[in-house]
Amino acid sequence: MSVVEEAFAYYRRRGDAAYFGEPVSMTEHGLQAAHFAQLAGATPRLIAAALLHDIGHLIATVPDDIEDWTVDARHEETGARWLERRFGVQVSEPVRLHVPAKRYLCAVDEDYFARLSPASVTTLRLQGGPMSAAQVARFEAEPFHRDAVLLRRSDDQGKIAGLTTRSLEDYRELLESLVLGDE
Repeated sequence: MSVVEEAFAYYRRRGDAAYFGEPVSMTEHGLQAAHFAQLAGATPRLIAAALLHDIGHLIATVPDDIEDWTVDARHEETGARWLERRFGVQVSEPVRLHVPAKRYLCAVDEDYFARLSPASVTTLRLQGGPMSAAQVARFEAEPFHRDAVLLRRSDDQGKIAGLTTRSLEDYRELLESLVLGDE
């Protein structure tokens, strides 16, 4: 099975499930995040990262109801490990950093927290809340922190019921062009 087929298989298996307290499915959320990343002028690798940023949720098993979560699932790390082996760090690092980017934005953007969905507020608590000043400095020293912030903002936007986007299949050629060894 090709890398792209493997990713699509995860979406076929679990992507129709509701996206943890949001009005979209996991597949719709990924497609919307990619849509908003593209509108923001993201690179092809960052669009791929936006599309696949929650693949860790599709790989790992977590409770379907966000109210049942008692600890953070660390899906960003699971997903980043999977993506790095297949697409490299330019795709995996923004994914690894997209949860810290939420914590970062809560610390540096006074209006950001008010725009979070209720489900994102719940997970923020599990993820450690807003960053401290020292954590902000460490985050800003990460080579892919700007990409992670753009990904985070695309992630936050990608929760609109009924929004029409491209399909997973429409991203096949892009993803295939980014698979390691095929560049």
